[in-house]
Amino acid sequence: MTYNNKNRAVILGEYISLTGATVRATSKVFKVSKSTVHKDVTKRLYYDDPVLYKAVSAVLKKNKDERHIRGGMATKMKYQKYSKEKTDEGNIT
Repeated sequence: MTYNNKNRAVILGEYISLTGATVRATSKVFKVSKSTVHKDVTKRLYYDDPVLYKAVSAVLKKNKDERHIRGGMATKMKYQKYSKEKTDEGNIT
């Protein structure tokens, strides 16, 4: 989808504030780069819709504060899967 910069910033901001989505998830939904999403919601949105900007900033801050937890869970799942595969290999008769 093609939007002009002002409309795109507001649309992306509304999506993030309503869903609590991360920048990465938003970029996949709207098929634009993460850099574009980040620039739109942190720079352009400030001038286009200051109230929405504050709501989006709160969501982005929450996502940033939780980022290390999500990364840790992903690593835990990776090694649990690796461990299970190793035990399954040992049980072959």
